[in-house]
Amino acid sequence: MANKMTDEYLNNNKQYASGQAVHKSNYPGKQPINPARHVAVVACMDARLDVEDLLGLQTGDAHIIRNAGGVVTDDAIRSLIISHHLLNTNEIILIHHTRCGMLAFTDDLLKAGLEGDPAAEKLLGEATSRPFMSCKKCASTPSQFHAFRGPLEPLDAPRSAKQTERLEWDVRRGMSAILNHPWIPTSGPDAVTVRGFIYDVDTGKLEEVSYPGPMGSFA
Repeated sequence: MANKMTDEYLNNNKQYASGQAVHKSNYPGKQPINPARHVAVVACMDARLDVEDLLGLQTGDAHIIRNAGGVVTDDAIRSLIISHHLLNTNEIILIHHTRCGMLAFTDDLLKAGLEGDPAAEKLLGEATSRPFMSCKKCASTPSQFHAFRGPLEPLDAPRSAKQTERLEWDVRRGMSAILNHPWIPTSGPDAVTVRGFIYDVDTGKLEEVSYPGPMGSFA
């Protein structure tokens, strides 16, 4: 699902990775409510990702939807539906990144740690290299943390082939959730294009993830 605008963002990313950022901060001023580039980006909240800079976007160009992991949750889908149907975006970009903290825990482990399980607290403390402070209380929300599947890695672990494979799997899972949602059209005159990427936090480069592709399970 090629899109010429996304190809332009990839060229901007090459400049960014070489130290020549295209993004220029400016006072917003009076601007239309619809994103000028008709693009919505779903990305991780990681502090090392400056989404506007790495894509060469300017103020007013795009909707930027961020959460832990850049996961396509129900709430991300809610935002994408509004973005497309009410605010005229027709392109979706999904960005995960290397050394992601979502590789360092499981949903059950984090929940157990928050509720006060000593073994879970110990494992989470080892993963984060600091004491894990439990709340020692139960809660009904959030029902999921959407940690990436697979064997646990230390927080901020260097990139490996297995890490890349896990990230690619989750990018494809997110793309699949978008492409198969009945309220996000992927054909006809109102079609949306969807492309997924891994951002390397060490090099500043985006790497496209093929779709469809493997979504293997990890023990």
